[in-house]
Amino acid sequence: MSKPAIAIDMGGTRIKIGIVKDNVILVSASIDADSGNGLRNRLPDIEKIVKDLMNGQKLTPEDIAGLGIASPGIIDTNEKKILSIDKKFGDAPEIDMEEWCQQAFGLSFCIENDARAALLGEWKYGKAKNYDNAVLMTLGTGVGSAAVMEGHLLRGKHFTAGILGGHFIINYKGETCNCGNKGCVETEASTWKLPSIAKEYSSFSDTKIAHVSPIDYELIFKLAGEGDFAAMEIRDQSLQAWAACAINLIHAYDPEILVLTGGIMASSSYIIPYIRQQVENHAWTPWGKVKIEEAEFPASAALYGMAYLVNSVG
Repeated sequence: MSKPAIAIDMGGTRIKIGIVKDNVILVSASIDADSGNGLRNRLPDIEKIVKDLMNGQKLTPEDIAGLGIASPGIIDTNEKKILSIDKKFGDAPEIDMEEWCQQAFGLSFCIENDARAALLGEWKYGKAKNYDNAVLMTLGTGVGSAAVMEGHLLRGKHFTAGILGGHFIINYKGETCNCGNKGCVETEASTWKLPSIAKEYSSFSDTKIAHVSPIDYELIFKLAGEGDFAAMEIRDQSLQAWAACAINLIHAYDPEILVLTGGIMASSSYIIPYIRQQVENHAWTPWGKVKIEEAEFPASAALYGMAYLVNSVG
């Protein structure tokens, strides 16, 4: 039997903290990420919440398998370090997280990329269960991905395998991305890029979008549903970009199932059928059809994945 684990999901907007046993969250809390001001400022708050949650469950460190963090960025899982992170939690690569965990709690520590952690949660307990080949695509602030091939979570020699789907080039004449590449999926369709995408629209000042803040995909899908021409055009261009990413992921990793997750999937009733149709029309899969499914645990898969990892390495 696995022990409960402390699982932390470092989102750019919220940090989720839970005590997790298998696929059951015994108790959880979340705080504002305040990621623009770095991770170090947030560690005392995280420590306090973890201890409060443990006390509330009457758990001591001896009862806990360990602590695991799902983090954005490129993660060295061997050295347990954040190697590179894009803007959010900019000071994180300088912090010895394992030492912090040991001093704060006396627990073993592991860390993994957040998309990999979410895929692990879906693979072990959710929509990708019973599949040995699965890919996850997250549509949110950015576009993330992760892959399981032949029953193994892909990490790669330099820890970038599977996770850079958002940086596939789909428009080689496109704009420069945060990563330095040109025409990435993220520069064509992601929440961080959406305001500038909208402002490039030819008659932006005359659109409904111009008079609303913030400009996000909830707004775009709502206005598109009301027949706003600019919103419809932005929505359709975004759908094409995400479908191109999905097809690239399928061609790269040969999955049986593609799981879609992330905040933008609030509009899944529109997104899933579109991507299914595009994949059926354009992906080169002579063996049959890739299943395209919405995540079973859109808000908590990364916590489940980290609890599984903690017990696996513990």
